[in-house]
Amino acid sequence: MIVLDYRDKRPIYEQVVEKMEHLIVCGGLEANSKLPSVRSLAMELSVNPNTIQRAYTQLEQDGYIYTILGRGNYVTSRNEWQTGKFEALRQDFMSLLQKARDAGMPLSDLSAIIHEVYAENEEDVTHD
Repeated sequence: MIVLDYRDKRPIYEQVVEKMEHLIVCGGLEANSKLPSVRSLAMELSVNPNTIQRAYTQLEQDGYIYTILGRGNYVTSRNEWQTGKFEALRQDFMSLLQKARDAGMPLSDLSAIIHEVYAENEEDVTHD
């Protein structure tokens, strides 16, 4: 399920979060499926249970999983986590736009940046 890289400079919990997100996004873990308990996953990966709890907490904050007290952790449906991610991105984007506006950046410059980014992404898609 999850393989950790102990040479990776990132904390273990971040690696667990990344691997779990990947499994959820790619469909390796289906919506509403139960995740391993904190204790059992910690034993399987030979890490401290607090590390897994921290990863599960982050996954829940990011909208990928939900907790039912006394029952465990479950995978959120794709629509729910995607909506949560989009809303978080929207808020970040709005914050950046406000900072640009406060700094006096003209709307035409912001528009040009947005068009440039989308043009680069379209080129990446057509060249793959």
